[in-house]
Amino acid sequence: MKLLITILLFLSLVDAKDKTVQQLFNVQTTKVKLVSDAKSIKSFGFVKVDESRVYDVSPRFGGFVEILYADKTYKKVSNGEKLAKVYSPEVLKAKDDYLNTINYTKERPNKTMLESAKTKLSLLNIPDGEILEIHKSKKTSAFTTILSPADGYIFKKSLNNNSAFNAKGVLFEVVNLDKVWVELKIHQNQLEALKNIKDFTLTTPSIKHTFIATREHLYPELDQKEESFTLRLSLDNRNHALKPGMYVTVNMNALTASYLTLPSTAVMRKNGKFYVFVVGEYEGEYEPMEIDVEVLNPDTYIVKSSLNEGDEVVNNALFMMDSDAQVNGLY
Repeated sequence: MKLLITILLFLSLVDAKDKTVQQLFNVQTTKVKLVSDAKSIKSFGFVKVDESRVYDVSPRFGGFVEILYADKTYKKVSNGEKLAKVYSPEVLKAKDDYLNTINYTKERPNKTMLESAKTKLSLLNIPDGEILEIHKSKKTSAFTTILSPADGYIFKKSLNNNSAFNAKGVLFEVVNLDKVWVELKIHQNQLEALKNIKDFTLTTPSIKHTFIATREHLYPELDQKEESFTLRLSLDNRNHALKPGMYVTVNMNALTASYLTLPSTAVMRKNGKFYVFVVGEYEGEYEPMEIDVEVLNPDTYIVKSSLNEGDEVVNNALFMMDSDAQVNGLY
């Protein structure tokens, strides 16, 4: 049996409830509206390094530092810039072998032998310029140079002045920030809406303008503690305004479509279900009705069942429930 809440009922109550009755005379209503809008989700995330733009500098030989050019963490470097001048017995021997082969093949041309000696230096990752200089000058240098493999910043370094190092060790980590990732949390009940999201707009308190991001990947693992998935976005960052670790607000918008809507204030959630108070046939009459809704934006619900365009409901549903509870617990 449906429950009808009427002001006439309240007027028959004792004086102790007069205040509630007077409040109900000021009940505001709103109508179900058909609007064209885009679904939106608001979330928060953090700027991360794009893992595809991280470069380890690992020599294929051991040696000793003669001059350390990249002597500070977070120093900005360019592709091909000198990071360190080093001495390596292994490299010096390979250079001497190459020079001896050049001299030997002058008298006894042997292209295969010459290419083999040159390839040995290339496989040790000796810069092409140094190999060419040996061929031109017919001299070898005891030192070789370690170069930066990309534009970026020295995020990690394991060398100091006069350090010794071994082959395969990571001497530097160079990170390029021309593009970065943003990782944000998406709750399970947002996954369906996420399928239609097309635009990702980012803001951060420290920068006035907004950033446009591209959806890259939804990680296929649920964080059980937070009951959420991680969504990765990528975006251009050529001016390096966004730094790893920065906190950002992400607004996600779907394509525009038509929806039946109600303001969020008109919808009340109780025991996992959603209700509205529909204006009845007589003045002051309101009928609680269960409906199916979906979030359109933080202030608006999409009405998916039970109501039609133009239907009138109470705009302050929580007030109705609270007032009725004060009266006699009817709802």
